[in-house]
Amino acid sequence: MNSQTYSSPASIKVAVVGYGGAFNMGRQHLNEMKAAGMTPLAVVELDPKRLEVARADFHGIETYATVDELLARSAVDLVTVITPHNTHAELGLKIVSAGRHVVMEKPMALTTAECDALIAAAGRSGVVVSTYHNRHWDGCILRASEIVRSGALGEIVRIDLRMGQHARPGDWWRSSRSISGGVLYDWGVHLLEYSLQLITAPITEVSGYAWNGYWAGQPGFPWAQDANEDEAQATVRFASGQRLNLTITHLDAAPEHGFMKIVGTRATHVIESNGAETCTPGANGAVTIERAPHPKSQGEKFYQNMVAHLTAGESLVITGEWARRPIHVLDLAARSALEGRALTAVYG
Repeated sequence: MNSQTYSSPASIKVAVVGYGGAFNMGRQHLNEMKAAGMTPLAVVELDPKRLEVARADFHGIETYATVDELLARSAVDLVTVITPHNTHAELGLKIVSAGRHVVMEKPMALTTAECDALIAAAGRSGVVVSTYHNRHWDGCILRASEIVRSGALGEIVRIDLRMGQHARPGDWWRSSRSISGGVLYDWGVHLLEYSLQLITAPITEVSGYAWNGYWAGQPGFPWAQDANEDEAQATVRFASGQRLNLTITHLDAAPEHGFMKIVGTRATHVIESNGAETCTPGANGAVTIERAPHPKSQGEKFYQNMVAHLTAGESLVITGEWARRPIHVLDLAARSALEGRALTAVYG
């Protein structure tokens, strides 16, 4: 099966793996795929009660308890995996090795080696492997990209990314390091993907820093032996001399202004949840601040682009290689924090 054999969007039959109640992401993905013209065919879910919900949401949908059953019995063409992070690589490899296209919910996988194995297996099978980076089209980064391209910021010097505050982590699997990958693997993946749209030079080196043990030591914390870092940071050096700093924290009682700061030679652009401001220096130390709301996000373009790729050969925006880049940063950062030294990127 190659990636350009479908006569129409409706001829692409799709399935999701995972129909859990949290955020109803299985339903969201199937609805987005349907809106892009594809045909929802099947759902895989361990919980029989959630399969009942899926059958109510999508009349006539096929339901399976395992991915193996789906691949053996269904004529599905494209499968989206919506499961805990540490299962992505194994499930994705099964799917592409069976000759089906796969979309991984972010993160693509937990390690560079897992990403490379997925990309290689998809190549051997002649199918697509992608990751659901729908936030590639968020309004905040669309506007930031326009401002950078306009030259208003000058040359980008660094990008600072940060999320979090002094707060107890949630009592769910995303707080488990072995399952989630670590504290950087949730919002950190989105923030890195934003930034790698703006700094396109090769990654040369990553340094990682981490603080552990505070929340894991609190009474009743469920992941005491397997907790995420309380705070972690990745510092990325690029061949261009530019750099990027990513911090996700559960310890900072005085978090900084905004979650993304793009520092340029001529101006600085700061992105907050409800808008952004561009700060431009003038004469006598005066700074002009231009504030604006975010334009509308266009996350629906993810599956629209996938359809255009599979039916008309349009270039795929979120390729496996693209999705690998933030994972490589996080993988190196985790290893760097343990080893106490900077690590060299591999074709970053």
